Order: sequence, then structure tokens, then C-alpha cells
Amino acid sequence: VREHESQPDPGSVHLWFATLNALRPRLDKYIELLDPVEQERAHRFRFVHDRERFVLGHGMMRELLGRYLQRDAASLRFARGPHGKPYLEHAHVHFNFSDTKDAILMGIRVGHALGVDIETLARDVDHEAVSTHYFTHQEIEAIRGAGSDAKQRFLEFWTRKEAVLKASGVGIMEDLRVLRVDAPHNVMSISHETFKEMAAFEYHLRSWRTGTGHIFSLATADPVREVALYSYA
Repeated sequence: VREHESQPDPGSVHLWFATLNALRPRLDKYIELLDPVEQERAHRFRFVHDRERFVLGHGMMRELLGRYLQRDAASLRFARGPHGKPYLEHAHVHFNFSDTKDAILMGIRVGHALGVDIETLARDVDHEAVSTHYFTHQEIEAIRGAGSDAKQRFLEFWTRKEAVLKASGVGIMEDLRVLRVDAPHNVMSISHETFKEMAAFEYHLRSWRTGTGHIFSLATADPVREVALYSYA
């Protein structure tokens, strides 16, 4: 990672990916970067792996934002939206963070909100059973028609829905079946009051699969000209 990262122009997004194994040598350093609230949250985790994932993810987030903003990473203070989405006050850099059991993804953009989500293909999930509770009829049919790639298609749709909710700042919505994400252009009618109040008129979605066996998605309220993916190691 370079000492200072140039901020993306308004039409582009920077995505940073790292495995927990690659970040683990920084564990002690990252603990020192966290503020007292984050350190207290870290100590509340029952299992060591979950605590390490929290420290490594939030430490990476602080280190990256510090480099983009040319500020001391430990001095950054985060505020939170009404549904818990963190942000930096008086900063034009927007960011979003996601983790899965063995990897971290962070998105950075100037001037506009974004949402990202990552999942590992190694995740143990009954995609057929879960699909009926969270996906539209069209999405379920697309998963069933994917054959051996059914699990990958399931995780693609799942990360897209999560990315939209994170981009909007809502975070959670009871019925994800009203949020369709399988087509190039999805028309939907959502009655969720908080979503209608906080979300943009539309979201543009893109998904990728990495050679490490991960799927991740990006949601933005406007088209993005360029997405740059970097490995954080």
C-alpha cells in the first residue's frame, strides 16, 4: 500500500480488498488505532476470531481513511447515521465497509454515498431454503436456472441487496423480496417508510467474483465511470 492514496475523482470508486490472514500481522498495531468505543466493542466479542475480524476491519478502515485524508488514523472520529451507518463529519470522502468470515472489503468515493457487501463462496448456506424468504420470484427462478452456479448466483443477489441497503443508510429492511436486483434494470415499488425517506430514486449495481473465492457488490445512486480494485496487503 502506498504511503498516500490519491482520492478518487467524483466519477470513480476505489475498492480495497484484504483477507484476514494478510492483515493479521497488523493486529497489535490496529488495536492501538481504535478509539475507546471501538476497543470496548472489540472486547465484547465472545470468540477470538470475531474479535480479530472487528479489530482488523476497523483498523484497516482507519488506516486507509487516514491516508486518503492525510490525517492521523487514530485521531479520526466517526459519527453515525440514524440507523448506524458510520461517516466522517465535515469530510467529503464517503466510505462503506463490509466483512465476511475471512475477508474485508472497503469502498471509498468522493462526494457521493455508496454501499458495498462481500461474501465468501465457502459460506455454508441452504440457498434454496433461504431464497424463498428473501428473494423475488424472478430471482428464485434465476438461482434455480444457474445449475452448478446456483450458490454463486444466490450470493451475488444477496450482496446486491445488502449493498443497496447500506448505500441508503437504512441497513435493514424486513421484506427483502420487494427489493429486486437480478435484472440490468429493476423496477420496484417499496412501501418501507424509512427506505422511501432515506433512499435514492434508483441504485446502480455491479458485482464481481475474485480469484480468492469471494463475491462482492457495489451500489451507487448514480452511474460510476470507473471502479478500481486494490489488494490491501
